[in-house]
Amino acid sequence: MSGCAPGKDYVYLDYAATAPLVPEVLEACDGFLAAGAEGLFANANANSLHSPGREAYRIMEQARRTLAESLGADRPSEVVFTSGATEADNAALLGLSVAQVQRRRQAGRGSFTPHVVVSAIEHDAVLVAARSLESQGFRVTRLRPDRQGFVEVRSLEQALDDDTVLVSVQAANSEVGSVQPVRQLADAAHAAGALFHTDAVQAFGKMPVSVGEWGVDAASFSGHKLGAFKGVGALYLRARTPFAPTMLGGGQESGLRSGTQNVMGMVAFAAAARAAVQLQEAEGARLRALRDRLYARLARYPQVQPTVEVPPLSEDFLPNIVNVLVDGLESQTLILRFDALGFGVSGGSACSSQSLDPSHVLLSLGVDSDTAQGALRISMGRYTTEADVDGFVEAFGKVLTWNS
Repeated sequence: MSGCAPGKDYVYLDYAATAPLVPEVLEACDGFLAAGAEGLFANANANSLHSPGREAYRIMEQARRTLAESLGADRPSEVVFTSGATEADNAALLGLSVAQVQRRRQAGRGSFTPHVVVSAIEHDAVLVAARSLESQGFRVTRLRPDRQGFVEVRSLEQALDDDTVLVSVQAANSEVGSVQPVRQLADAAHAAGALFHTDAVQAFGKMPVSVGEWGVDAASFSGHKLGAFKGVGALYLRARTPFAPTMLGGGQESGLRSGTQNVMGMVAFAAAARAAVQLQEAEGARLRALRDRLYARLARYPQVQPTVEVPPLSEDFLPNIVNVLVDGLESQTLILRFDALGFGVSGGSACSSQSLDPSHVLLSLGVDSDTAQGALRISMGRYTTEADVDGFVEAFGKVLTWNS
């Protein structure tokens, strides 16, 4: 089996951008793919009162229960389906912050400058939302991680004050794979009277995830990172967490996110999530071995240096992400050369792949701008094999001597 899918020669090593569809999704969505009236009961509007609508609603709520169980939520109602993780992140930053301010002012807090804390290595869906809050008069603190990509609990504690309404720190970084101490960070935020949100998009399915055990107030997730369809995500909102909806209209999703629900997308997301959780322990060990093998074999090239130091078997970093810095070559050149040789990799987050600016994540880690221009991210997944990894290492030699 190749890195992309059976029968394909192209080796896909960009799972952190999106994952190929998994068979569990196709099986779960079979009923939605029938044309006309045959598929109506599955594909009806879940808000309609007629029989097809009620059946679609039943299917949707089953998907919600399945996803809630996979996330470790206490109840299905804590799962709010969205159009993706970007919407979930936006909704969390804006909805939680505004609701906190409203609640404090209603409690007689009076005039104060609300404060939000985020890490400097968040996805742009969080960072740009934080900038939007800043333009509305919020004060925003951006925590810098250490050189290995970890946000220290002590640095958060030092940033917190009486005006802090929300903290948002990702569970795991999409570029270098560093896994954050979510529970301890959430506890620190709560001790200061702030809510805590985590972007868990990259973590889910790659490491143990339980929003209940983490003690977070909100968390964001994405379907296509697990092998479901694009266009569906979820925001976990712990029961009784104050939240001001950002999507307004018909009051779907218990009034927390208006818009006709994408029932097939929800079913696909739930099926992919259930499969990922069931396979997570075995796949985590397998991918961790591939990650360590790739780092070790790339060390043979003096032009290639690991961006962060990942000890063998380490669970402090995601098992599927390898990030290296290549001396003398820019990311765009590397990506196109590998693509020509049949390997799909990236320079960082796919959402900013068209930008010529160096990664804000690497700059926050202390990598200088020129060096960061040569970053390469290799991310693996369910279909990645040892032969794929070895083939990629061999191709690396060709890429480095392209003009020789």
